[in-house]
Parts: sequence; structure tokens; C-alpha cells
Amino acid sequence: MKVIKTKPEMQAVSEKIKKDGKSIGLVPTMGYLHDGHVSLIKRSKKDCDYTVLTVFVNPTQFGPDEDFNKYPRDFNRDSKIAENEGVDYIFNPDTGEMYSENHSTYVNVEKLDKIMCGKFRPLHFKGVCTIVLKLFNIINPDAVFFGEKDAQQLAIIKRMVRDLDFDIEIVPCPIVREPDGLAMSSRNMYLSAQERQAALVISKSLELAKQMFFCGERNAEVIRKLITDKITSEPLAHINYISVVDSSTLKPVNEIVAPVLIAVAIYIGKTRLIDNILFNEVSK
Repeated sequence: MKVIKTKPEMQAVSEKIKKDGKSIGLVPTMGYLHDGHVSLIKRSKKDCDYTVLTVFVNPTQFGPDEDFNKYPRDFNRDSKIAENEGVDYIFNPDTGEMYSENHSTYVNVEKLDKIMCGKFRPLHFKGVCTIVLKLFNIINPDAVFFGEKDAQQLAIIKRMVRDLDFDIEIVPCPIVREPDGLAMSSRNMYLSAQERQAALVISKSLELAKQMFFCGERNAEVIRKLITDKITSEPLAHINYISVVDSSTLKPVNEIVAPVLIAVAIYIGKTRLIDNILFNEVSK
């Protein structure tokens, strides 16, 4: 495994791989790797000849009052995990390498970036799309692997790729959970022991929604209220949003007819966590 710090070197490596007729899988991360990231690496290793992992905490996707400065970072730990999983290259640029002093060009996916998480984090998806597009241009991947936990991000990236005519496959990978059901996230480390226990209300509420669906309930508002009641029963949990939407357009639905996404953002203490459940064709 080789660590690459500069754009020109990464571009040169990618160009050589492509000239050799080999494929590149990209796993974009902000580091502090967990088993969810490992699942993306494994899928890339399975599908592509070479795997490039990016570790870059992207400042443009954080708002002024968000956790950019305290976001967990441990590159030595990440490197060991990546090497153990057979990653071929880590692209680990610094901020100055990715954004020049006078950087002034950004990418917006209109409408989809104004709802759900975008309603409360207005700068977030502009930053996400900009950095992902830059990585596409630098690395020239054949396939890019994203976790389904960030469902809105996944929908927005898919739309960007479609609208801008990128010949890149976006590969969704299932949510990876702790044994007790909590969706894996680098931000879980912020939780105290008491908050960690309280956070289980998120996955439990989604599991209740799933049970109601399989018992025949299709009314979106009924299921939304069930989730709301379950989460508000936990004193340390505060709802940011609960959305029941079409999984592709992210438009609200009244009836749960697959494919439908139920996505939530919940504060546990001061830590904002997201999770979701997808009712797709198989779920009917």
C-alpha cells in the first residue's frame, strides 16, 4: 500500500492503471475508519482491480458551528486498517492541496440539497458534491462505493453523476450496525456511556416501523408518528427530522409503496446521528 499526498502523483498513478487496462474502485472517507468503511473497501476489492481509499476531512461540508475542528482523526490507525484490508493506495491530501487560496467554484444539486439534512445544514451538500467531483477528476474511478446510511448524500451523488454525464458506477453498500443495532458512525465516539445506550432508540424506532409495514400498515403519517413517539420516549433524544420519502426523488409520500425511504436525524445529547430504513421491491 502506498500513501499519496499530492494531486499530480495521484493523477499519474491513476493514468498508469487505466493505461494498463485495469479498473479503479474509489472509497471516499473522512477517516477514523470503522467496519462500515471496511465493508466499502471489501466491496471495492471484490469489484475492481485497484482500490483507492481517500482520507480527507473536507472543510467545505461543515457549517461554521459544526464539528470540523474536533472531528476524529487518526491517520496511523486508518493506515493500518487500510493495509490490513488490502487497499492499494490511500490518497491523503491536506486542505491546501485540495483547495487553493482563491478557490471559488462549487457544485450544487438543486432542490435535493434543500430538504432533510440540507434544511439544517445548508452548506453541507455543496461541499460534499464539490469534493466528490474533485476526487472524480483526480482519481478517474470506474466505481465509487458509498454507504446507504448517508441516504440523502447517496441520492444527491447519483443525481450529480447522471446530470453531469459521468461514466462512473455509484455502488450503494448496506448499512453496517453494531451488534445492538446502532448504525456505525465515526461520530459515535462523541457519545458518553449513557448517551450510547440512549442512541439505541433510533434503530429500535426504525425496527418498529419495519414491523408495522410487514403487518400491513402503509400510511406514512401513522408510521411517522410511531417513530416520533418512540424517539420522544427517550429523554436524551431530540428529533431533528423524520422524513418518509421516495428513495430516488426524496419527495414526501403519503403512502408507503416501495421504494420508500424513512430517514431520521436525531440528536443524542449534542451529537447528531442519522439512520434510515429502505422499503424496496423486496420488502413488499
